[in-house]
Amino acid sequence: MEELNLKCYAHLGDAVYELFVREKVIYLTSSLSKMHKINTKLVRASFQCELLDILEPHLTEKENDLIRRGRNLPTSSARRSNQALHRMATGFEVLVGYLHIHDRERLLKLFKIISDYINSKDHIIDD
Repeated sequence: MEELNLKCYAHLGDAVYELFVREKVIYLTSSLSKMHKINTKLVRASFQCELLDILEPHLTEKENDLIRRGRNLPTSSARRSNQALHRMATGFEVLVGYLHIHDRERLLKLFKIISDYINSKDHIIDD
């Protein structure tokens, strides 16, 4: 299979992770305002960086390399207040997009770790 540009993996990874979060959130509450609030917490760059810390012990060398390469992609958003944070989140999205195309079984394993972590964070759901 042809390798895609890292920006393509990040673009896809953003959508795949968003869908994962939305699917999880619909089982947590039926309130649309709460769904939106929880979804916003889980998809923001700072939480994606937190997830990288949680996933780090479980990642392969190749997965860490994908994150590093994604983190080093040039960004065009000078208005972002925290470029380093957004670069890390881009690395996360590259990993998700890559695994979505090349190894869905592995992606599901990482999503299980993420899901367990989210379930352990009561304040995310209760706020």
